[in-house]
Amino acid sequence: MGGVRGSPVASSKKKSTTLQYLFDLDSRANSGSNHSSPNNNGLQSPYDSEKEEILSAISICNTIFTFTDPSESPEQQDLKRFKLLQLLSITKSPKKQLDDYVLSHLICMISANLFRPLPPPISTPITGDLPEDEELFSSPQPLWPHLQIVYDILLRLVLHVDPKTLRDYIDHRFLTNLLSLFQSEDLRERDSLKNIYHRIYAKFTFYRSFMRKAMNDVFLQYNFETEKHCGIGELLEIWGSIINGFTVPLKEEHKLFLIRVLIPLHKSKGMQAYHRQLAYCVSQFVQKEPALGGLVARGILKYWPVTNCRKEVLLIGELEELVDSIDPAQYRRLALPLCTKITKCLNSCNSEVAERALYVWNNEQFVRMVSSSLEDVFPVIVEGMEKNLKLHWSKSVKQLTENVKVMLEQMDPNLYSKCLEATEIRESAARQEEMKRKEKWKRIETLAAAKKQNQFLQPQQYIRVPH
Repeated sequence: MGGVRGSPVASSKKKSTTLQYLFDLDSRANSGSNHSSPNNNGLQSPYDSEKEEILSAISICNTIFTFTDPSESPEQQDLKRFKLLQLLSITKSPKKQLDDYVLSHLICMISANLFRPLPPPISTPITGDLPEDEELFSSPQPLWPHLQIVYDILLRLVLHVDPKTLRDYIDHRFLTNLLSLFQSEDLRERDSLKNIYHRIYAKFTFYRSFMRKAMNDVFLQYNFETEKHCGIGELLEIWGSIINGFTVPLKEEHKLFLIRVLIPLHKSKGMQAYHRQLAYCVSQFVQKEPALGGLVARGILKYWPVTNCRKEVLLIGELEELVDSIDPAQYRRLALPLCTKITKCLNSCNSEVAERALYVWNNEQFVRMVSSSLEDVFPVIVEGMEKNLKLHWSKSVKQLTENVKVMLEQMDPNLYSKCLEATEIRESAARQEEMKRKEKWKRIETLAAAKKQNQFLQPQQYIRVPH
C-alpha cells in the first residue's frame, strides 16, 4: 500500500508495531533523554526539561486499557487520561512546534491506541427494515474516554503541523489503518474519523488520489462481497464534499466512480442507513453535468427493489429530485420509463408507497417532463389511475388519485378520453379472454370426470402372460 518512508515503524529496523515494541522504544527514548547534553552548570535547559516531560507523558499513554478487565487500575486509567489531556493542550498551540523526535513518538502512541482489532458486532446490523435512528443501534466503545482525546490530538496535529513534516509519519499504511476503523460500531468514533480523514484529504494534497482509491475499494467490497460496513454513510459524506469541489467538465475517472460505485450502492439491503448521503453525492454529479441525469435515473430503475417498500419510498423521492436537475433535452427519452415506474408504485398495495408516488405529481418539473411526451405516457398513466379508482383499498389513495386525474384531464381532455376508451376496450377484451379460459377449463374438467367414471364402469381386462 505504498512505501513507508521514515515512519516510526519503518525506521526501527522494520519491527512490527506491537505494544511491547512501543514500550521498549519509549524506555530507550527516556533513557536517552536522561543523558541530554547539560549546560556548563550541569543543569538541563528549559527546552530539554519540557521535551523530557512530553516524552514521559507519551510513555504513560502507550499503556492500553480495555475498561472491561477488572484487574485494570482505575487510578492508572485516570493518570493516562490526565496525561492525554496534557498532550492535547500542547498540540493545541500552533506556535509550539514539536521536533521530529517527539513527533515520531507521538504518532507512534496514537497508532498504538487507535489501530486495534475491532470487537465483533454486538448490535444488529443496520438494515432497511430498521428505524432511521442510527444511535439506537450504535455500540459505544468502553475505551472511548481515552480514544476521544487521542483523536483530538491527531486532529490538532493535522491542523497545525506542516503536511510535509507529517508526511514521514502519516503515510499510506497509516491512512489504510485509519480507513479500516470506519467499521467501528461506535457512532462517535466514526464521526471523529470522518472529520480527521476529511481534513487529511484537504491538507495532504499529495495523498488525494490514493485516498480516493482506498475509499473506492471499501465501497466495491461492500457492494459486491460483504454488504456489511458501518461507515458507508460517513465515507459518503466525505465524498459529497469532494464531489462538490470537482471542476466541470468532469474527468472520466469521476464519471466511472458514479457508474461503478455510487449507482450500484442503491441495490444494497442496508441502503436506508446511508441513502441521504448517497442521494446528495448523486445529485452533485447531475447538477454539475445534467446530461448524466438519464444515466443515473436508468441505474436507479435497474436496482429498484421488489418487496422493500421503505426503499421504494426513498427512491421515489430521489427520482423526483433528479428530475429537477436533468437536462430537459432528455425528457422525452426518460418520460416513459419513469412514468411507468411511478404508475406501478401508485398502484402498490402499500398505501405509503402509493401516496408518495401520487405526490410526485405536485412537482412542476415532473409534470413538464410528462407534457413533453403525452402520447407515449398517457396510456400507461390513465390505465393506472383507473385501476386505483376501481380496486385500491385505501380511501386516501383513491382521493389523491381522483385529484391527479382531474389535473391530467385538464392537460389534454381529448387524449385522456381516447386513452380511457382504449383502456376500457382492453379490459373488456381481457374479461372475455378470461371467460373463454374458464370455459375451456370447465370443459376439460368435465371430460376428465367423464373419463374417470367410464374407467370404473368398464370391466377390468387382464393380459395373459405365458410362462
